[in-house]
Amino acid sequence: MDMNHPVFFELHSQLPRESPGRACYTRQAFTMLPAMETPRILDVGCGTGPATLELAKLSDGTVIAIDTHRPYIDRLQRKAEQRGLQGRVQTRHRSMLDMEFPDGSFDLIWAEGSIYIIGFERGLREWHSLLRPGGFMAVHDVVWLQPDPPKEIRDYWQEMYPDIASVDERIESIRRQGYRLLGHFTLPEQAWWDEYYGPLEQRIGLLRGKYADDPDALAVLAQEQREVDMYRRYSAWYGSAFFVMQKNEKHK
Repeated sequence: MDMNHPVFFELHSQLPRESPGRACYTRQAFTMLPAMETPRILDVGCGTGPATLELAKLSDGTVIAIDTHRPYIDRLQRKAEQRGLQGRVQTRHRSMLDMEFPDGSFDLIWAEGSIYIIGFERGLREWHSLLRPGGFMAVHDVVWLQPDPPKEIRDYWQEMYPDIASVDERIESIRRQGYRLLGHFTLPEQAWWDEYYGPLEQRIGLLRGKYADDPDALAVLAQEQREVDMYRRYSAWYGSAFFVMQKNEKHK
């Protein structure tokens, strides 16, 4: 998929969020953490910031939100200012592949639907040092819900995200990378449709008419529709889950 084509960002620019989820699941994951006084939080791959703003309200702390797409960052900054949160939401135009924060910078790292970019195990491994001693991490990622998926969906995820794994495999990765699991839960199917695939599919239909004479744009839209169609057919086989964990200081 050509994520650099202008139609990709036009398609995603007005969506409620950039991955499956809702604010209630952000809150559910946050309640698995112990109380923290004005924590310093890193929101990795924040998109337009639905989780960022929720975390700022829930924590009474400071949230540093990073993303590689400048319009998303600018939109989040405007929303923070409108909500009177500009003092506690700080945006950075930065990649998760090159964050350059000092070790021990954060009490909590949050990655809601974004860790696939770097890969689950690599993200946990490389972000470990950014947490203060005893710091926390919450990750929301795609998972297999059943073993032995049909070939079509297995091949699709091998192409799109080879790092996909089962919940049990994710829990083992968490232990192996130096964390203690505090809790986890799987999101219901409706969480994929209400604020992500439903609005996305509507916008695909609108933009297909607008770009009817642009083969490159239509190819991007077809790839996005393919993602929606795969979930419609195979949602019994895969979904997404939150994992909330604490840094283990004994890990080397």
